[in-house]
Amino acid sequence: MRPALWVGSRHPRDRDRLGVNGNTISIERADGAVLCERCLVADTFWTRFRGLMGHKGLADDEGLLLRPAGSVHTLFMRFPIDVVFLDREYTVVKVVPDLRPWRLALARRGKRTLELPSGAAARAGLERGERLVLVPGTPKTRASA
Repeated sequence: MRPALWVGSRHPRDRDRLGVNGNTISIERADGAVLCERCLVADTFWTRFRGLMGHKGLADDEGLLLRPAGSVHTLFMRFPIDVVFLDREYTVVKVVPDLRPWRLALARRGKRTLELPSGAAARAGLERGERLVLVPGTPKTRASA
């Protein structure tokens, strides 16, 4: 029998595995433009610990929201990411573009961190001071409801 808190556990109540039971949300700008269509929320110790380690990459519409997290590392990752640090009200505090593997990043007032595919923040024109909105579910699931 495997312990329920083991990271690689396949226990049916294992809520800490991203992609299996992770919460998926959509992140939009204040004007309603979708920034991240499918964003997984990592809000437990194990989901934050695992993060994107072991993933091969992120699709253009994917992301990971770490909360709480004022700093991140890309140790054991295989691909670069854009890191957006947010405060408690989801206002952009700092944007770190193209953070390569085996690097660290932090923001002084950052309380939450949004990890996006490399180049996504620049394509979206994301700037410091902009407020983001979290929307439960994804636009596709909301449209079908």
